[in-house]
Amino acid sequence: MTVAGRTERARETREAILDAAERLFAEHGVGEVSNRQISEAAGQANNFAVGYHFGAKADLVRAIVRRYTTETEQRRLQMLAAIADSDDLREWVSCLVRPATDHLDALGVPSWRARCLAQATTVPALRQIIIEESVATPSMRRTLEGMFRLLPGLPPEVHAERGDMSRLLAVHTLAERERALHEGGPTPRTSWGATAVGLIDALVGLWQAEVTPPDNR
Repeated sequence: MTVAGRTERARETREAILDAAERLFAEHGVGEVSNRQISEAAGQANNFAVGYHFGAKADLVRAIVRRYTTETEQRRLQMLAAIADSDDLREWVSCLVRPATDHLDALGVPSWRARCLAQATTVPALRQIIIEESVATPSMRRTLEGMFRLLPGLPPEVHAERGDMSRLLAVHTLAERERALHEGGPTPRTSWGATAVGLIDALVGLWQAEVTPPDNR
């Protein structure tokens, strides 16, 4: 086999492992799935294929997140170019949400990506990896800078709290819709585009909500 052939085969193996890991993590939780199970689900005779290609489970999760952020990066950059230096908070929040919903829509049914990421966020060490990788892209940094420029009056502790709330709301809203579509159950919204509208409404309202003064808390 040529070098190019071996490279392509390794790439295909890595993709198969990532696909299998996403599905198993989504269905069972990250802690309940072994590397051996992932290798078997990916059709690999070598039970150590996951470790060979990715290393530890944390490295595998990091690769899953990077595959997701790679897919959403170009979409977000295009949106950012369109809004320039907008003073409309909703436009910045749209840049946060719509690349994700558009990407999940493009995956079709069934998909496991949103549920996989939601499961991983329940593990403290993995949650930190997801946060670090998600905000590391140029488009996400620019989006957050644009949002926060329009929210100068929020106390630091409220800013941090609402950041946590926003992340939880977005991650689990997307995961719940993905699950419902997979199971053929009812969904609050008729499409991923409509889901984006509802999530943007909620996040804008959350960030613009009144802050109770410390003396009244």
